[in-house]
Amino acid sequence: MIEKIFKLRDNNTNFRQETVAGITTFVTLSYIIFVQPSILAAAGMDQGAAMVATCLASAIGMLLMAFLANYPIALAPAMGHNFYFTFIVCLTLGFAWQQALGAVFIAGLIFIALSLTGLRERVMDVLPAPLRDGIPVGIGFLIALIGFEWSGIITSHPVTYVTLGDIKSNYTLVSISGLIIIAILLALKFRAAILIGIISTTALGLITGIVSFNGIISAPPSISPTLLQLQIPNIFSNLEFVTVIIVFLFLDMFDTIGTLIGVGQLGD
Repeated sequence: MIEKIFKLRDNNTNFRQETVAGITTFVTLSYIIFVQPSILAAAGMDQGAAMVATCLASAIGMLLMAFLANYPIALAPAMGHNFYFTFIVCLTLGFAWQQALGAVFIAGLIFIALSLTGLRERVMDVLPAPLRDGIPVGIGFLIALIGFEWSGIITSHPVTYVTLGDIKSNYTLVSISGLIIIAILLALKFRAAILIGIISTTALGLITGIVSFNGIISAPPSISPTLLQLQIPNIFSNLEFVTVIIVFLFLDMFDTIGTLIGVGQLGD
């Protein structure tokens, strides 16, 4: 059945390879389940509801990608959007998180319209090659910067903005150990390098006590505090809100282009 639906042989793959790749992708992508709600909670959103919404949005997006496009590309809320949402739109410009959700909704509708009419593809085609190749690099640097900061490898500094963190702490040492393991396995061209590195880092975290095991299954939090809570103010009387929509649309456009190019080139 799986062969008939996804045409594995025609794509030079098999069930085992796709299973390992799927597990690896999930584990490497699962940070968004915890990072996204933590960032949105600073804007006033319910953290548990944001976590459930993140999981549902990712699951729906991946199912659509699998059954409509048959591409092995995972979809999830993008890093960058959440920081702009919380720290710029809500905490700096003063919009309520419900209004910020309205801006995201409108930008999403415009993005879908651009995709259906082919304008998004035209934008991708006319972009200079250095800019197209630079977008996924920028996305990667952003995610790496967040990872280094949250692991304690780097920290903020009033003069240089970024400086070396406390590399003697257990959190930082475990993080560095995981990076070293992954780097060595990648250098040896080991296919499951990232997955093994994540599993090894988790084991080190359990041994050192910085990670606690609280079970595998529990009831999910309620999504009702955020479900359908978006608000759309009078757009024509608030030019600042229009600007927010344009920025979200810009992020949608170029994050998508950069990710597709980056993933596509690696999978070519």
